[in-house]
Parts: sequence; structure tokens; C-alpha cells
Amino acid sequence: MKFIRNARTALSHRLAERRAHRRLSDELAAFRTAAERSELDMVLGRHSADETAEIDAILSRQDAARRYGAAVHIV
Repeated sequence: MKFIRNARTALSHRLAERRAHRRLSDELAAFRTAAERSELDMVLGRHSADETAEIDAILSRQDAARRYGAAVHIV
């Protein structure tokens, strides 16, 4: 019984983490213009690399997706 309870708790925490990550990704996607990104970079610059690692990873993925999308439309 304890195993099942622990598995349910772990699954619940994982789902909550995924929802929070998705929400953060959606919020960061709103920073599109150069001015908006510069402002965001200034804010992130006030924090350590450890504190901003997740945000940096999300922004890198979003930038890569935008570049890929732009390259596909050019061809």
C-alpha cells in the first residue's frame, strides 16, 4: 500500500512540475522583440547561472525553434 501511495505522490509531483514548466515556457514565449529580450536579459543578469538555468534552457529552445521556423520558410 505504501508503494502505491509513494508512486501516486511522485506522479502528482511530476505532473505539477510539468505544468509549471509549460506555464513558464508560455510566459517566456511572450518576450519576442529585441527590446523585450534585452529587458529580460537584464533581469536575468541579476541572478546566478544556477538560478536561471531552467529559464536559459527554455529560451535557447525557443530561439532555436524560431530560427528553424524562419529557415524553413525561407527555403
